[in-house]
Amino acid sequence: MLATRTSRLDERVANVLNDFTDWLDGYGEKSWDFQSFFAGPVGGRAKALYYRHKLIGTAAVAPMIFCEAFLPAARRLFHQPMRFPIADAHYAMGFALLYEVTGDFSHLEKAAYFLTELKKSRCRQFKEYCWGYPFDWVWRGGTIRRQTPLITTTPYVYEAFLQVAELLGQRNSGLRPLTSDLCAMDIAASIARHAATDIKDFQTSERASSCSYTPFDEGKVINASAYRAFLLTSASKIFRNQDYLRIAERNLNFVMENQNADGSWFYAVDGVRDFVDHFHTCFVMKSLAKIYALTGDPEIAEALAKGISYYVNNLFDLDGLPKPFSRAPRLTVYKRELYDCAECINLCLLLRDRFPVLGTMLERVVGHVLELWVRRDGSFRSRKLHLGWDNVPMHRWGQAQMFRALAFYLRETTKSDKLKTETLKQGARKTRVQNAETLKAQELTSGAARP
Repeated sequence: MLATRTSRLDERVANVLNDFTDWLDGYGEKSWDFQSFFAGPVGGRAKALYYRHKLIGTAAVAPMIFCEAFLPAARRLFHQPMRFPIADAHYAMGFALLYEVTGDFSHLEKAAYFLTELKKSRCRQFKEYCWGYPFDWVWRGGTIRRQTPLITTTPYVYEAFLQVAELLGQRNSGLRPLTSDLCAMDIAASIARHAATDIKDFQTSERASSCSYTPFDEGKVINASAYRAFLLTSASKIFRNQDYLRIAERNLNFVMENQNADGSWFYAVDGVRDFVDHFHTCFVMKSLAKIYALTGDPEIAEALAKGISYYVNNLFDLDGLPKPFSRAPRLTVYKRELYDCAECINLCLLLRDRFPVLGTMLERVVGHVLELWVRRDGSFRSRKLHLGWDNVPMHRWGQAQMFRALAFYLRETTKSDKLKTETLKQGARKTRVQNAETLKAQELTSGAARP
């Protein structure tokens, strides 16, 4: 148990996390997905037709879009529930964070369990550890087959293994079996080798290179390069590999060279996917924030300042809540998204000390999620539609991310409270010492004044 029910925001978060873990135990670790409409053969062919022939394809995908907007539970007619590596990684990180807050070893065991499941779901056609989707993903460039490694998924798994490895290193006594079974640091090292060698680079300027989204495509996606830049910057320090840092710097330069004058980033620099949305913007700035924490590079600080200015002024609605797009690629069938709220919380936690406006936004968004997005069964709503809600729980599309984000919030709040308490204690000790010294000085003075 994390906390008793009170009105404090952090304790309300603790209660929500308690209820969510109970729901997760009962619901299971497979779920439908927002791509379920298009992951099967019927939806996949309709989507492919849409990209080849817009007019005919629009008619083909219209039934799925209608269901997405008005009958979200119809996903079950198009595909089966699946297990998603990116969700398992977020659950592992979330439970590891809860272990840090509570010291309850069962949370660390749960984190290790999700990592064990990730070892099973790796892309086995590759020598090094890497992960992708469990379904065929149709996009405008063709079809990315299931079990194709994605540089937008694999870094989360890297973070999860690294986080648990560090916790195991801090508490090694009694954890030998868990440590040997996971080989967490060895897997993190393998992931870094995959990111450095299997993912490809494409030079875009003298100082910069875009990286591929998978080992087989041509790159140009901004958040893909941002993810890889962070992973390899981290790995360069942990595994003392300067080659990783050189690759990371070129991908980082690509991200910063392609920041728009207003501070935004398009999804890609291919002249087609020039939309600006909430969670991809968060992905980019989260990566930059993590790299800045490792390097202190002033160019990153400047890019973040511009990015946050754009983010605050363009990706929130009049109520001060996350909105999906500032520049949309098409008509959207929803008003708000759980994924946006989760990534907003993550970004605000990483950068609120540097940009105080994010602290205010953080409390507003967390309060909004607790008030409107938590369902009676303990799960989260997935989307606010134009009419009603999409209440289908989707592990990859918001459930896992929100669980991890709220656990991160709780960990950071707990750290802040401990720091405040320690500061108050130090202040009290300092006051007692000063009072004692003043009293002693007064006694000496009064003694010297006697005849």
